Amino acid sequence: MNKVTIYGRMSCGFCTRARRLCEVRGLPHEWVDMEEKGLTKEDLSKLTGSPVRTVPQIFVDGEHVGGFDEFANYVETHLDAQTG
Repeated sequence: MNKVTIYGRMSCGFCTRARRLCEVRGLPHEWVDMEEKGLTKEDLSKLTGSPVRTVPQIFVDGEHVGGFDEFANYVETHLDAQTG
């Protein structure tokens, strides 16, 4: 797992949890504040290829993983496989 990109809002609890998970696990990540960048959920839909209704939206190595729950599962699965 090389790079995690998290699109979200500062006021979003799940966005904070995703960032914290990266920090705790030592995963290099980029935080994209949607409000600061002027991005909408419609903009994210273009990146994901499907409708976006919630944030965060998280990408790993450029591949869309999903929201926080999907990302947490992805981290557990892939880190366990790497260290297994």
